[in-house]
Amino acid sequence: MKICEDRNLKVEESKRDRQRKPGTKRGESGLNQHKMAPRVGSSGLCSWFSNLTLSRVGSQQSRTVTTKGHGRRQRDPFAIAQARQRKAANISRQRELSQQRTEAFGDPVASEKTPMIEAMLNPSLYPTLGSKGVHVPSDNEQPSYVNYCISKSELASALETSKQLTRPVPPIDGSVVDPQQVEDAIKKHEEDHKNAEEAVRRILAMKNGSTRNRTKLNIKRSIDILGRHNTDRVLPPKPAAAGQDPASLESSAKRPRAGPDTGSPEVQVAILTSKILVLAEQLKTTSHKDKHNKRRLRLFVHRRQKLLSYLRRKERGGPRWQNLMQTLGLSDAAWKGEITLR
Repeated sequence: MKICEDRNLKVEESKRDRQRKPGTKRGESGLNQHKMAPRVGSSGLCSWFSNLTLSRVGSQQSRTVTTKGHGRRQRDPFAIAQARQRKAANISRQRELSQQRTEAFGDPVASEKTPMIEAMLNPSLYPTLGSKGVHVPSDNEQPSYVNYCISKSELASALETSKQLTRPVPPIDGSVVDPQQVEDAIKKHEEDHKNAEEAVRRILAMKNGSTRNRTKLNIKRSIDILGRHNTDRVLPPKPAAAGQDPASLESSAKRPRAGPDTGSPEVQVAILTSKILVLAEQLKTTSHKDKHNKRRLRLFVHRRQKLLSYLRRKERGGPRWQNLMQTLGLSDAAWKGEITLR
């Protein structure tokens, strides 16, 4: 632009030199010549604008050609198909790994099928301490747990007492009474006692009991199986802390217990688990309208989470913690992270 302007100025100066009067030197013009600024002719101005427009149009055309040429670069369709295939395989693998992690993490509400859980759900089954499975009582065997919080020994004692009280009294003088009648009365008494015993067993059967009675039975089972008055004889002590002598844990004498353990974290977790299982089964059919039990279930799950976190920290993940998790079939989802129920 500057070169074109200088060239136009030189052309104008050469024209003025030709029109200058003879005898005047270059640069010695009149008063008006000193006051007026140099003018650019219309032809020079048009040529300057034309050059400027052409230069801009040329630069835009070159840029457009360059951009279009870059956008039209072709890619190999085989490479595109390979990239899409790799992306689809990666997404599928990520989805599979996410599902595996979710299944391994577990469910904060549900428990795995263990002997203790099966016994909580089915009253006719009951596990024993240290057993690998559940014990199914036969028809002739009296169950260990019956309804209305009656023990096996109490039931047997009551049946034997009733049998003795209802036994027919033998006559004082045997010559007056027919011996056949006495024998028939004894046989009838035996049959009546068997019928009464069967009726009492059916009345006291847990499968015919209410939910409240089953909850009481589950509480009693939790105390008998997970109470420390029984597990202390089977499980080893917890691992020693950093800088602590393991021999000091074994040699330390504990205060003798005054009775069954009813308040340890293991027993409380087992009781909460039984209540959680009952509520979860009930909410499968009435979850859309039972807001009260929904809230109770959420509170029980969060309360159990606190107890599990406390027990794991207190026992340092020792045998007592592992026995509790294996007995109740709980996973890491029951105590780790944030639990949200919907």
